[in-house]
Amino acid sequence: MSSSLRQKLIIIVLLLYWPIIFVLAHIPIPQLVYKAQVSDKTLHLVVYLILVFLLWFAVSPDKKVNWSKAAVWWVFLITAGYGGIDEILQGYVGRSCDIKDFLADLVGVGLGLILFSFLRFQPALLTVTGIVIFCLTNTARANLAELVPVTNAMFHLFAYAIFTMLWIRQIHLVVSKTSKLKRLIIALAVPTGLLLVVKLFSAISGRYFTLFDVITSIAGIAVAAAGYVFICPKCSRRIH
Repeated sequence: MSSSLRQKLIIIVLLLYWPIIFVLAHIPIPQLVYKAQVSDKTLHLVVYLILVFLLWFAVSPDKKVNWSKAAVWWVFLITAGYGGIDEILQGYVGRSCDIKDFLADLVGVGLGLILFSFLRFQPALLTVTGIVIFCLTNTARANLAELVPVTNAMFHLFAYAIFTMLWIRQIHLVVSKTSKLKRLIIALAVPTGLLLVVKLFSAISGRYFTLFDVITSIAGIAVAAAGYVFICPKCSRRIH
């Protein structure tokens, strides 16, 4: 994918994402959020990590963050300023204006810009996706498999499938000439490791998860990895 096309797609996603999060931040909090005992600070971090990812790579699709350049500071000021304004406006629509929420926004922005100091677009996308999966999986204390069984299952299936495909895209040039077995092992390694870390943290922190969550996640990983290795052996040529 050319950098110009990538930039256009990122801008389109940004123009869709930003109004959506604005609307969601200024409507009454759904009862489901209370029932799920969701950590809103974690959600703020995730929302602003995604926002700063989209904004930075819309501005600089091929570049890492360079703290000596003005662009990164403009991105920081825009996202941080929006976070502050967003909190103030929430006080006028029946939501609370919470300094801790704003600090969580800043953590998401700062974390993103620090990551993008070391990572270009593809590895940054993979890393942000992994962080989002980790945070969203562990943001609720209630059992989501009981509250929203279909949504919970679809999240685990597609989130891990997407992460696996991003991982494959990241490493396929290196492993494309190895045997199918080695390619399969490499394709499975990092997504499976992410799943283990996420569920281990869930167990340690007392978050609910079910065996079905694990099986669904493994299914997403397996389908994506098997598709790359066995069904689409020439996909490395097509995507480049």
